[in-house]
Amino acid sequence: MSNPHSQNFKFSIIMPVYNEQGTISHVLKELKNYLKENQYQSEIIVINDGSTDQTNRILKSIKDIKLINHPYNKGYGASIKTGAKNARYDWLLFYDSDGQHQPQYIKKLIKYISDYDMIVGARAGYQGPLSRQPGKKLLNWLANYLFQQKIPDLNSGFRLIKKDPFLKFLHILPNGFSLSTTITLAFFKEALNVKYIPIKINKRQGKSTVKIQDGFKAIMLILRTIILFSPLRIFLPVSILIFGFALLSLALDIFLFSKGLNIGDTTILLFIFSLFFFFFGLLADQISAIRREKR
Repeated sequence: MSNPHSQNFKFSIIMPVYNEQGTISHVLKELKNYLKENQYQSEIIVINDGSTDQTNRILKSIKDIKLINHPYNKGYGASIKTGAKNARYDWLLFYDSDGQHQPQYIKKLIKYISDYDMIVGARAGYQGPLSRQPGKKLLNWLANYLFQQKIPDLNSGFRLIKKDPFLKFLHILPNGFSLSTTITLAFFKEALNVKYIPIKINKRQGKSTVKIQDGFKAIMLILRTIILFSPLRIFLPVSILIFGFALLSLALDIFLFSKGLNIGDTTILLFIFSLFFFFFGLLADQISAIRREKR
């Protein structure tokens, strides 16, 4: 691996943009100045994701960027995937266009390229409206439980990642904001090396395009991702829970509602369902292992 402080390290910066006319000029100017001062060999790929304001006009006037226009709004994840497909270099840096990220942290990410496949900036400070914090905490708790891994920042948009493993997961990555969550979980489950470093962010300029329903989508996405990589983490607890209800129902049948050993239909169904979830989980786990081996 190249020395991160030498001019041999090259990376592609991918910046999705949607209706950021108030920030995009400043963000790109600040970023380009930082790259020039540190003599990094890089390219900036800006994906205009169907902006309806003056963003596209502003971007056309900015030099030394690779501008790709989506004909309509496809989503954050779709923009990242478009950028990755068009990237020239083997490392990708995801960088938001809303003014939150500070370019001086790029050097801290690059410091760990020799030992890690993805380096993520774990945000501190402002992280969105207070109303979203309970949902974020629930999402993080669910991810930490299902993946048996402490994840400091599940969906940070500031990360440096190897292009080859990222492209291998392209078929399971969503087109929305949940791409960051999915690629994080995929890297952990495939035992790729992930490093988190603390960063500070600026308060977002303009209105966020993240909606409340995106939280529900993210929860569903975590469940889908864990089923892809480790199904027993879901099916086994469900099976145990149903088996516990079956034992409780059996106790009620014997001691309260029946004379003798007359087992009710509900008890039998609960036992059957617990076995069904257990063996279905085993089957899903085997299919998941075979799929990974073939890939």
